[in-house]
Amino acid sequence: METLITYGIGAIICFFFLMIYLRSLKKRETRAREAAEKGKLFSDGPRAQHPRIDNDRCIGCATCTSVCPEGDVLAMIAAKAVIVNGHKCIGHGLCADACPVGAITMVMASPSMAADMPTLTPEFETTVSNLFIVGELGGLALIKNAVNQGRDCVDTIAARFKDSEAPQTSSDVHDVIVIGAGPARISASLRAIEHKLKYLTIERDEIGGTVAKYPRQKLVMTSPVEFPMYGKFKKMQLSKENLLAFWDMVLNRADFNVCTEEKVEDVQKDEHGIFTLTTPTNQYRSRAVILALGRAGEPRKLGVKGEDLPKVMYRL
Repeated sequence: METLITYGIGAIICFFFLMIYLRSLKKRETRAREAAEKGKLFSDGPRAQHPRIDNDRCIGCATCTSVCPEGDVLAMIAAKAVIVNGHKCIGHGLCADACPVGAITMVMASPSMAADMPTLTPEFETTVSNLFIVGELGGLALIKNAVNQGRDCVDTIAARFKDSEAPQTSSDVHDVIVIGAGPARISASLRAIEHKLKYLTIERDEIGGTVAKYPRQKLVMTSPVEFPMYGKFKKMQLSKENLLAFWDMVLNRADFNVCTEEKVEDVQKDEHGIFTLTTPTNQYRSRAVILALGRAGEPRKLGVKGEDLPKVMYRL
């Protein structure tokens, strides 16, 4: 008799906790639906890279929702992962890495959704052959993505030139010229050294790009990233100063070819497929060009009195 009473009490307790759990799931799903509706008020959907979820494979484990650094891009509705605030996604890709069944892949938004983004192939090539765009200018703001794109882009260029017959060009023609100062540019330059390409990097300002203008001790990376020739960073978190110190070390390499304080004003391609890049002081020629410019080079101004005073800031 006492055993039956014990089992009965245990069953009641289990039922009680089950009801609490189910109620919490219901509340969580309600909040997710509200977030989805709220997200529609701010955006028609993802503007750049974002997760694509295969609902047939999704097992509802909610791992993806827990690892997203942006908090509420993903949520669980009806035991399936869904995008509720697509406009907040900036392409971390941790959800795809964490999914135990491979139900998530990272894709780019359609051209109609990303109206202010350039049209690129999966290899980051524009509609002009051998003209590439990587990093923030292509729609992805994360340093990790920029590093990976710069590396992969040069891999594409190296393979393409290896498989094709080189045109008859003069000795002043480079294999690739990289324009910019940030992580995509540094990654691309290092990869070009690895492939033994004749390359040049052109930068109009200081090395470091937007990162150099961040506040002191700002965390710029919170997940592992791998630079060509240097491997993966051991630290899980890197500050602005950590990253700039690494870049300074790269600049001191004897084989790192960079021209600073030169602004590229024009890029033209001739009938032989050779690009001519014009700066105020020089002209450079190349078989391929990588634009790693970022999106903060020319801040839009209001055209009002006093906007050029020292106290007016256009960057952090």
